[in-house]
Amino acid sequence: MLRFVLSFLGAIFAWIVTGIFFVALTLGAVLWMYSRDLPSHEQLAQYSPKTISRVYSGEGRLIDEFAQERRIFVPIDEIPPLVKEAFISAEDKNFYYHHGFDPRGMIGAMVQAVASRGESVRGASTITQQVMKNFLLSSDRSIERKIKELILATRLEQSLTKDQILELYLNEIFLGQNSFGVAAASQTYFNKPLTDLAPHEAATLAAMPQAPGRYHPVRAKARVTERRNYVLREMWQNGYIDQPTYEAESKLPLRSVQNGDFPAFQKQLPPRDYFTDEIRRQLSAEFGEDEFFGGGLAIRATIEPDLQQIAATALQRALEKFDRSRGIWRGTRVSIPAEKLATEQEWRAALDAAQVPRDIHDWYPAVVLSLGETDATIGIEEEEGTATIPAKDVQWARKRLATGKLGPRAKVASDLLDVGDVVLVRRMTDDASGAFVRWTLRQVPEIEGGFMAMDVNTGRVMAMQGGFSYQSSVFNRATQAQRQPGSSFKPFVYAAALDSGFTPATIVVDEPIVVNTPEGLWTPKNSTGKYYGPTPMRTGIEQSRNLMTIRIAQDIGMDTVAQYAEKFGVYDHLSHYLANSLGSQETTLFKMVAAYAMFANGGERVEPTLVDRVQDRRGRTIYRHDQRTCLNCGQATLPMGAAPSVETNRERVMDAITAYQLTSMMEGVVKRGSGRGVNLPVPVAGKTGTTNDAKDVWFIGFTSDIVAGCYLGYDQPRTMGEDAYGGTLCVPVFNEFMKEAIKEYGGTQFRVPPGGHFVNIDRFSGAILGPDAKGDNVIAEYFRDGQDLSGLGLVDGGFERVDPAVLPLYSQGGDQGSAVTTSTGRKKVIPKKADFGTLSSGGLY
Repeated sequence: MLRFVLSFLGAIFAWIVTGIFFVALTLGAVLWMYSRDLPSHEQLAQYSPKTISRVYSGEGRLIDEFAQERRIFVPIDEIPPLVKEAFISAEDKNFYYHHGFDPRGMIGAMVQAVASRGESVRGASTITQQVMKNFLLSSDRSIERKIKELILATRLEQSLTKDQILELYLNEIFLGQNSFGVAAASQTYFNKPLTDLAPHEAATLAAMPQAPGRYHPVRAKARVTERRNYVLREMWQNGYIDQPTYEAESKLPLRSVQNGDFPAFQKQLPPRDYFTDEIRRQLSAEFGEDEFFGGGLAIRATIEPDLQQIAATALQRALEKFDRSRGIWRGTRVSIPAEKLATEQEWRAALDAAQVPRDIHDWYPAVVLSLGETDATIGIEEEEGTATIPAKDVQWARKRLATGKLGPRAKVASDLLDVGDVVLVRRMTDDASGAFVRWTLRQVPEIEGGFMAMDVNTGRVMAMQGGFSYQSSVFNRATQAQRQPGSSFKPFVYAAALDSGFTPATIVVDEPIVVNTPEGLWTPKNSTGKYYGPTPMRTGIEQSRNLMTIRIAQDIGMDTVAQYAEKFGVYDHLSHYLANSLGSQETTLFKMVAAYAMFANGGERVEPTLVDRVQDRRGRTIYRHDQRTCLNCGQATLPMGAAPSVETNRERVMDAITAYQLTSMMEGVVKRGSGRGVNLPVPVAGKTGTTNDAKDVWFIGFTSDIVAGCYLGYDQPRTMGEDAYGGTLCVPVFNEFMKEAIKEYGGTQFRVPPGGHFVNIDRFSGAILGPDAKGDNVIAEYFRDGQDLSGLGLVDGGFERVDPAVLPLYSQGGDQGSAVTTSTGRKKVIPKKADFGTLSSGGLY
């Protein structure tokens, strides 16, 4: 019997051992099979999560953020213990004791699921397992994924410390509201740094990983509060907080940014504008979109926030003034259904959702609530109660009818407005006292434009406004709009001429020109329609004489003009059409302003930049704009009165004397020519530009320190009217900006380079006068030393001087229409795009 019992027990033992062996063998085979193609867990040691790239002003103020995943990486040593304890209590109370997976937790979860017949199922994944799932595996629920997760979690525990694993988890975990990681979530939900979180707030963050898509602090407030209190209870039971703290914290209401208890962090940032969006565009191209949006870059922008606001206001004022002078009402073309106007709560919610621009200084969205016999009652965003738009506020405009025609001028508010219309309004105040007068209707202009200002020596762009409102149109007209510069291009023709042996006193014939082209005769004219005969070159640019410019370009050759335009960066390739000397080929304001800076700084190349410096997430500088070398900055002290000595290595793009001569001539434009509306207390030079039919109007001007440029025009080019000129529309924008800019940056006389001398000449005839000559006709012109002044010559560009009433005869070109013979017998090629008519006839004034 005993032998039988022992034999039976031995058999059972053998079966058990055999079973264990086969189970172990099977388990080993499964683990080996699933571990063959697993991703490497070692890459997590070099983990660089996607983090927010931030843009700062020169003063270090945060002005914008860019991110695909809103994450702020925080080292584990800087995460407060309270936050770590909250997440450990909520997700993995045995985190510091297990080796990657928690058998007790897995068994407990299984027992709970069985006891509740599947109604109560909780996860049993450890923090280590969640790290592996989030980083290296998918989120699908399968046995295969779970096995791989266990294998990788075990391996990770052997490679990294517990704190390193927790650092990965707390910085990677998604916590809802496009917030990744605890630091970004703390900012999103509470607008607080991690160090300022109370226990109930830390517990709220720790509640989110369970269901970040469903745990919304407003829509699921009760559910989030219940989960938060569960986390607090776990923190108490785990010994992280005491019982009184648990009881007090769990009784507190759920408070969050989304519930309106804290101001939103995003609203503390200035609205995104053309400047920071252009930084995004340029740096995304430079570093790649993945690095820009996820590299955690610290970008120091060149923007001067005060000057940026002045630039925006100046351009907006000019655009609105022009638009209002047209007298056409368009409104916002957004309306709210009548059924949503029944209560204040309803119309305010509807108005808040209305897609209208909110980045225009002192403008507010409003909705028309009712119309009276003469007035309109409106509700204004961020203003209590209601307000009135009186009849006299609409009598400047006409409304376009359904037929496309303009209706009669409005007399009462109902002539322009309908109930439910969303409008933009601003306060009208008394100019003398500043007292409020009434609310007045505004509208985003149909005409657009751009403005840009930069330092002539460093290339730092101080201000850039790419349109009336970024929220209305993100298209940046300072950098993206290709427009005809018109007469603002003429300085490059004159620069090429001065370097080709001309002087400001060289006499150029101002008489009719006729060019035969395949499309017909091109007969360019001056803006006045008159001819002035032989005239000094200085007067040609001051008065923006088209015929003189064409003759100069013909004389020196359009290939020379093109070389200069391309060397200054105005064009990548300027076609050699004669009409392009009048600015008929399109370019951008950004390029034009940068090129003018080289006139102002004496002819040295300067590259415009919106960014001073870019640092990566570790603080290493990966881009620096200013490449100049400071020779004595390394010294501990400098002698009294000594300044840092900076060595420039910039390329010279034009002769310094040429730069000064051209600058002096453009000072004349401001004093006596088309830019004489400039009114500043420092020396200013510049040039206007108005294209044919006034489709584009320009002014670019500069002091000794700052260059600024403006252009106005419709996005789909069309005439702005007979009274539209660069001097009347753009000069006021330049004035308004520069009056404030020079308060900080000042301005001096333009530096006179060595190698020349001044000679008095008659600016009307070009005659050389004595050193004591005086009068309005006398101007001191700067000539190169050794330059022969006895014969300044007469330039006609090879065109025959004819009576304006008589057209010269030309031989006809071939079928291609490109070859013509001038009156002097010279052969010229006029391509098919030779400019005439209304589309691209270049500068007029």
